[in-house]
Amino acid sequence: MSLQGAVGAEELIFYVNGRKVVEKNADPEQMLLFYLRKRLRLTGTKYGCGGGGCGACTVMISTYEPASKKIRHYSANACLLPICSLYGMAVTTVEGVGSTRTRIHPVQERLAKCHGSQCGFCTPGMVMSIYTLLRNHPEPTSEQMTAALAGNLCRCTGYRPILDACKTFCKDSVCCQSKANGRCCLDQEEDLFDREEKESVGLFSPDEFQPLDPTQEFIFPPELMRMAENQPKRTLVFHGERIMWISPVSLDELQDLKAAHPDAPLVVGNTGVGPDMKFRGVFHPIVIAPARIPDLNVVERMSDGLTIGAACSLSLMKDVLRNAVSELPEEKTKIFCAVLQQLRTLGGEQIRNVASLGGNIISRKSTSDLNPILAAGNCMLNLASQGGKRWIPLSDIFADGVGNNTIMPEEVLVSVRIPHSRKGEYISAFRQAPRRENALPIISAGMRVLFEEGTDKIKDLSIFYGGAASTTICAKQTCQTLIGRYWNEQMLDEASRLILNEIVLPDSAWDGKAEYKKTLIVSLFYKFFLEVLQSLKTMDPCHYPGIPMEYESILEDFQTKMPQSIQIYQNVELSQSPQDPVGRPIMHQSGIKHATGEAVYIDDIPSVDGELFLAVVTSSRAHAKIVSVDTSEALKEPGVFDVITANDVPATNEFHYSDDPEIIFARNKVICVGQIVCAVAADSYAHAKQAAAKVRIEYEALEPVILTIEDAIKHNSFFEPKRKLEHGNVDKAFETVDHILEGEIHIGGQEHFYMETQSVLAIPKGEDKEMDVYVSTQHPAFIQEMVAASLGVPANRIMCHVKRVGGAFGGKLLKAGLLASVASVAANKTNRAVRLILSRGDDMLITGGRHPFIGKYKVGFMKDGRIRTVDAKYYINGGCTPDESVLVAEVCLLKMDNAYKIPNLRCWAYACKTNLPSNTAFRGFGFPQSGLVTETWITEVAEKTGLSPEKVREINMYKEDEQTHFKQKLDPQNLIRCWNECMEKSAYYSRKTAIEEFNKQNYWKKKGIAIVPMKFPFGLGSRYLSQAAALVHIYTDGSVLLTHGGIELGQGIHTKMIQVASRELNIPMSYIHFCETSTTTVPNACASVGSAGTDVNGMAVKDACQTLLKRLQPIINKNPKGNWKDWIKEAFEQSVSLSATGYFRGYDANMDWEKGEGQPFTYFLYGTACSEVEINCLTGDHKNLRTDIVMDIGCSINPAVDIGQIEGAFVQGIGLYTMEELKYSPEGVLCTRGPDQYKIPAVCDIPEQFNVSLLSSSQNPYAIYSSKGLGEAGLFLGCSVFFALRDAITCVRNERGLKKTFALNSPLTAEQIRAACIDDFTKMMTNDESSSSIPWARMHET
Repeated sequence: MSLQGAVGAEELIFYVNGRKVVEKNADPEQMLLFYLRKRLRLTGTKYGCGGGGCGACTVMISTYEPASKKIRHYSANACLLPICSLYGMAVTTVEGVGSTRTRIHPVQERLAKCHGSQCGFCTPGMVMSIYTLLRNHPEPTSEQMTAALAGNLCRCTGYRPILDACKTFCKDSVCCQSKANGRCCLDQEEDLFDREEKESVGLFSPDEFQPLDPTQEFIFPPELMRMAENQPKRTLVFHGERIMWISPVSLDELQDLKAAHPDAPLVVGNTGVGPDMKFRGVFHPIVIAPARIPDLNVVERMSDGLTIGAACSLSLMKDVLRNAVSELPEEKTKIFCAVLQQLRTLGGEQIRNVASLGGNIISRKSTSDLNPILAAGNCMLNLASQGGKRWIPLSDIFADGVGNNTIMPEEVLVSVRIPHSRKGEYISAFRQAPRRENALPIISAGMRVLFEEGTDKIKDLSIFYGGAASTTICAKQTCQTLIGRYWNEQMLDEASRLILNEIVLPDSAWDGKAEYKKTLIVSLFYKFFLEVLQSLKTMDPCHYPGIPMEYESILEDFQTKMPQSIQIYQNVELSQSPQDPVGRPIMHQSGIKHATGEAVYIDDIPSVDGELFLAVVTSSRAHAKIVSVDTSEALKEPGVFDVITANDVPATNEFHYSDDPEIIFARNKVICVGQIVCAVAADSYAHAKQAAAKVRIEYEALEPVILTIEDAIKHNSFFEPKRKLEHGNVDKAFETVDHILEGEIHIGGQEHFYMETQSVLAIPKGEDKEMDVYVSTQHPAFIQEMVAASLGVPANRIMCHVKRVGGAFGGKLLKAGLLASVASVAANKTNRAVRLILSRGDDMLITGGRHPFIGKYKVGFMKDGRIRTVDAKYYINGGCTPDESVLVAEVCLLKMDNAYKIPNLRCWAYACKTNLPSNTAFRGFGFPQSGLVTETWITEVAEKTGLSPEKVREINMYKEDEQTHFKQKLDPQNLIRCWNECMEKSAYYSRKTAIEEFNKQNYWKKKGIAIVPMKFPFGLGSRYLSQAAALVHIYTDGSVLLTHGGIELGQGIHTKMIQVASRELNIPMSYIHFCETSTTTVPNACASVGSAGTDVNGMAVKDACQTLLKRLQPIINKNPKGNWKDWIKEAFEQSVSLSATGYFRGYDANMDWEKGEGQPFTYFLYGTACSEVEINCLTGDHKNLRTDIVMDIGCSINPAVDIGQIEGAFVQGIGLYTMEELKYSPEGVLCTRGPDQYKIPAVCDIPEQFNVSLLSSSQNPYAIYSSKGLGEAGLFLGCSVFFALRDAITCVRNERGLKKTFALNSPLTAEQIRAACIDDFTKMMTNDESSSSIPWARMHET
């Protein structure tokens, strides 16, 4: 068919939340997410990454199939769904599920009441994933529930409360029954924790939840049913600005289209082509959408296998295979089972629901999980073109691409045949990824062997790998050579060598994992070898002995289970008034709004008339002179309004807070990749982005380019001042100790990965140079100051507003100020409102994160484990501008002792100046790095002395009232209480014995356990940084408006402030409202940083409320029986002022760096965490089994919020120490720019048993209501997982007789774990031709 046939463009018809949408000018480039947000103004669906990797934009799609009369509901990522693919479908967004205006849905209610939202940005996506599951399975199993959330990320909560909400819908009572007497864990909570009356478990009461009633949901629109049943299917054509979308309805038509447009891609789920066009600059003028063609959707069972259409989704394929496996004899379904194994962890549910089988095969991506197993399983492809049909083996498209066997451009993949397995045939699929779920594999593999009947003699063998080359690759010669061999260790030995020789990895891989990939390639073959041996034994136990008992556990992969958890906190006193909310687990004030999508973030603010969108143009060089910037092409692009450069900044472009400036726009040179050079303002985000790509910048390289700490040391490139702390006589002490150890540890950086990217909306008011700036920041006063300085106006003309922030963790301070200035300068020049919302890739590229770190140490100790002296040097990679780096270095020094008394100490800290984007504040602020160094040498001292690590920790812990190394007093009694209580609650010693027993009985899997104490000093260093103010208004109807300088980042500060006001004014919380934080109501507020928000703002709110109450007291005394409203009315009539400000001067603090002493901190928090892990020595994979945390946080103002903070910080710590890896190219370009490459913890990473208890009866005279500021402290405890992994690795090395000392860096990824578990496979890497053989029986004896 020629395109002339389809002249007029179609109307696109679909439904959203039960309402019909008719789009006359559907643009194929428009994704559903932006259509919902910008066209339909449904802003509940959030932009988190734009690549289907985070789940923030999850929606439910419903389709009707007239043939079967079935309605299908599935979840999908709106950011990848082209609106053109939705013809005849119904979309449900979070607004359609429920709202506070109509009714809230049980999913929304329970998520909120179980405290499953903190910043709330990921919550709508969570709601939609759970809601869709419940539409399909009203009583899901816990496996279905955890699977449904595998594609959703949350950076705040650590997932536990979200899963608690989910459990309330599951039909299987979630119980571990792992207690010795087989009683339910819930009966045993009593014994487990010998709880006193005063303690409470459970942060919510399920009896107040409304029941789930499936009859109350939206029905599928009858009009769409009629359309599907009555309208003859016809070709749809949509013309966009740059792209034409054609959706044919028959195979013949598709063949004609492919003949006319051989280069046009076929798009079904857009999960392959979409990201390519979005992130990799690929462009296709014509896109063909074949999803409506029946031939491509067939599912057919044949006598010899299954045929599945190329347009079938992976979820459908999964269901089809699962049914086949349940109905057919086991012998026939081995390929099906192996494919199912890969489908279980491929992407998240949202991706599997739309991604097609054909797309997976045709894209020939190296990282495909399916292609290796489909190729090894002898699957056949059914191809069609105008020239006819043909069948080819799938493996041929991965051969050398010989002649007619590869697919021709005009050919279409119609369907795939997956054969039944045969007798004597064994098939397995394997994968190892940076995270167990929703992550592309590092290596995937498919292996199949067929034996001659009744023997173990190889008749046919196929081995395919993914991840090793540019596409799936076959070990062809190896397979041919091994035919006729017997399945024994000689064959294994020969095969391992042959595979390594045949599969050559490109060394240039940016991820630098070549060594690990090679190890995996042979390790996975070894695992296959063991699986087949075990299967042979099952078939004929007389002939085949199988594998040694202690090898059997390796055949089981780690599974994600629904975690169990217990939270313990202190009940409020019985004497406390029921109306007084302090100390109770109160739900986050915005919790329900988070869950309904009604909570407004910056990009949810409705568009202003004539508003412009900004896209930034960033430097592609790490250190270079800007020769020229050519914007002429960009200005010709459609919709472009202007280009903003440094020349457009009216006043300050460079801020000198110290010697080196912070810069808004680069002017003459660039000092890192990702520095902003200019920005394009256009009428839509897409136009701005397209034009930004057309800006041409010419550079001239400058020397030196310094990227690493090592480079900085070599070039002596540091930010001043360098800091030093010394205490005692270090050199003399080294002469008197029994042993000295030296070492160094490298700790990688960490990306904040707040779910809401940096966002600014600047609106010029049109007179007096006033401007409203709405910005996602932790520090509005600073934004006001920077914007005013850059525009050259007084601060009183700039009104900065923040309602809530979608996560920050330290990343929305200085960088938010620079970006707000970029947007404000653009708004000033164009005199229009300007919206700047960074894409996830730009955000990660531009903003920097936690400082990469190198710690070098020399430790002197006695043979009884007492540490006498330490000499340490810390280097942090500050990036290209000072930001907070020197302060971070100082905190590294002040907090490096952690929980230990070190009599003699000398430590230096250097902030390195490099050509990376400037690193900045991040939760924990230096302590997570220097604390890890300290715990590392504690562990090494234990290894050297032969004592256990916990003994060395106990020996050196602060014992009585003592002084820190900078002469501040501390009372460590609660540190010791936390340690002892955690020891007891975690049953540390009995579990340690059980682990030793497990490790004796398992060779390839090992468990480890570690318990780590923490002292976390609280304080901001100087008094003026912790001042705070509040403003409280009482209106004549008795309602109260509360404002203060703190920012809601998800830590529940507004909720706590309302609790404080409720107690002080003695009125219910429902009378009090908090609107927004703004520089117009509370001026000069300090940043919400350093765990101090509640401490300081709470004092200010209390002060204001007390002032008001004092004024009201005479009226109350006159009419004690009256109520609040009467008193307020009376007060107004007596002309009593009903508005008051409150103020808190801040905590006194000082530090003299010359003398090395001072009182920089106000008080100390204490905690202890015990974690247990299990590792897989063949792949390096690990599972977090259990964590127990005991924290001293004084008297909690809100236990639900506080426990949520501890868990969230802990899981962020798991990310820092075991998973999150930033990769840069040798030119200084960040390669990990989104959730695809950068893995934060997901549901599968949290401990299976996760217990948190708050230390009882702890007082803190310094803070409001005896509480403690705890936002950051829990993060460091994540290193208990790091040391539990180290414990497991130590066990492996001891068993194998390897040398005792070994270094582990952070993050301790699977790659490092595998490399530390040295065996004959890793030895083959260092010496490929080595002659040592690999008889597994001998390995077993050593």
